[in-house]
Amino acid sequence: MFQLFLRARAHNYIRSRSGDQDFRARSADRDAETDRSRVSSILEAIENVLRAAEQEQSGLNRRVDDVLARAAVTFGNGTDEYLEREALDNHHQDLFSSEISNGQRRLKELATTITHFKFLKAAMLSRFPDHSAPLKKN
Repeated sequence: MFQLFLRARAHNYIRSRSGDQDFRARSADRDAETDRSRVSSILEAIENVLRAAEQEQSGLNRRVDDVLARAAVTFGNGTDEYLEREALDNHHQDLFSSEISNGQRRLKELATTITHFKFLKAAMLSRFPDHSAPLKKN
């Protein structure tokens, strides 16, 4: 019995050293599932960053609108208001202008980024038509 065990081990050792091993491929179903998993993870990542960028854009848009409204209130409604404006109001106007320009700059960047993410998503879906886009989570 021990000799049979020793002979089998020796045979396996010689086969492994000579490179004469049985080749086995995974099943087609398992390969397809692996590919689906890879594509799905990429689509999910694109969907997540797209959703995050859209949420940032929405929130920033509300804040810029709020600052615009506050700036309009401090402007006054007289035609020569800028001549008689107090220093504190001028300071607030400068702060509002800075916030508004920074917000609008970022909104432009976000619009461009969102367009790029949507393109990536469309490209992925066109390259892998048998995969569907992940459902949006609210």
